[in-house]
Amino acid sequence: MGLAGIAIGLVILIGFAFRGWSVLLLAPIAALIAAAAASEPLLAHWTQTFMTGAAGFVAQFFPLFLLGAVFGKLMDDSGAVRSIAAWVSERLGAERAVLAVVLVGACVTYGGVNLMVAFFVIVPMAEALFREANIPRRLMPAAVGVGTFTFTMSALPGSPALQNAIPMPFFGTTLFAAPGLGLIASAIMLGFGLWWVGLREASARRAGEGFEGPLTGADAMVDDVRVRELATVARDFDPAELAQGERGDGLPPVWASAAPLIAVLAVNLAMSFVILPSMDTDFLGEARWGGTSLAAVGGVWSVLVALAVGILVLLLLHWHRLPAIKETVDAGANASVLPVISVASLVGFGGVVAAMPAFAVVRDWVLGIGGGPLVSLAAAINILSALTGSASGGMTIALGTLGETYLRLAAEYGIDPALLHRVAVMSSGTLDCLPHNGAVVTLLKVCGTTHGESYGDLVMSVIVGPVLALVAVLVLGSIVGSF
Repeated sequence: MGLAGIAIGLVILIGFAFRGWSVLLLAPIAALIAAAAASEPLLAHWTQTFMTGAAGFVAQFFPLFLLGAVFGKLMDDSGAVRSIAAWVSERLGAERAVLAVVLVGACVTYGGVNLMVAFFVIVPMAEALFREANIPRRLMPAAVGVGTFTFTMSALPGSPALQNAIPMPFFGTTLFAAPGLGLIASAIMLGFGLWWVGLREASARRAGEGFEGPLTGADAMVDDVRVRELATVARDFDPAELAQGERGDGLPPVWASAAPLIAVLAVNLAMSFVILPSMDTDFLGEARWGGTSLAAVGGVWSVLVALAVGILVLLLLHWHRLPAIKETVDAGANASVLPVISVASLVGFGGVVAAMPAFAVVRDWVLGIGGGPLVSLAAAINILSALTGSASGGMTIALGTLGETYLRLAAEYGIDPALLHRVAVMSSGTLDCLPHNGAVVTLLKVCGTTHGESYGDLVMSVIVGPVLALVAVLVLGSIVGSF
């Protein structure tokens, strides 16, 4: 009955969540069903197991959600994201529309702008370019997807994306883990995505197919309750807050728009490899600080300082372009709350499942997957990310339940924890993009297309490409290790 209870709880959680029900209620209900099937104490699991797991996630990552959302909202309302998009599109032109869309998406998301904010700005730009170049609308989601939630999320070293930050406390790594492998994986994802969309564009031109129809608009995304529920579980920004605050008039210079993004990356690099390693942090081992270490918290600290500096640089350069700065900052802060609590609820559910006696069967099955620890880690995270429709949720559940086991196995097999980090992040960003994923549903809606029209090309660009890159990293990592 234990395994059956876990399965039933998971089915209820997934099924109702994808129909727009809030995961805040579904996760504890699903956890209690799993506990009831195992004849475990229900209230104890709710208040002691579920809430402890959820609270632990919030304690570790809420500061990242908070600063990341505020930074993204400020970049949007100041016009900085639109300025970068306009600058790139002007220089590449409609004849290279796909490349322009991909590069803009990559620049802003690698610099720390949230995916939902990026959608809000990039899709109108993509629509204008695709219309001028007479490229079918149905290819827009694939082009936007390649630039926003493939290599800049999971492979490019130093990416401040939440998914790249989650493994740090588990493995004692930084955002720059396995940089060589990350660059190779990024090249594969980018190259394959551009090749596929270009191939489909050429095929459409031969068939005489061109751009069609008006854009539905981002407002539809903001007002759709089901999209909001899915998006807040899948990503780290509540789309309902996109309409809050007020955008400034005109566009700032591109150098001033790019400066906050560059500051985030530069400060993150300096904190990770120069400043924090030179500090005396032995005090962290004291009980009052939780008996932790710099390896466990340093990665998160680096991102926090980097985002804080990015916000300060943005405010210094764009203060006069923010007509309602209080409302903008409030909207960014509010946009971080629902996503972090939603993902934390998934983590709480995972904590209860891991506490069930039957979970030993699941653990042994996962660890028994052939190919060694790297392959079994990749498989476990892929499965959980696919089921939950959330890269961050699936990865946190996997690492929360099996992270210590994989770290021990890595020591036994001589595997660098940095390689575990890169494999974990890349694995979370593959099968999470199934049809029910919140980012997928949101992107299709704001692009004005349907699953039937665009999902096939989206699969090739944001699933097949990352899977090929993951396989390459697994093979190279197994042969030569981390680099």
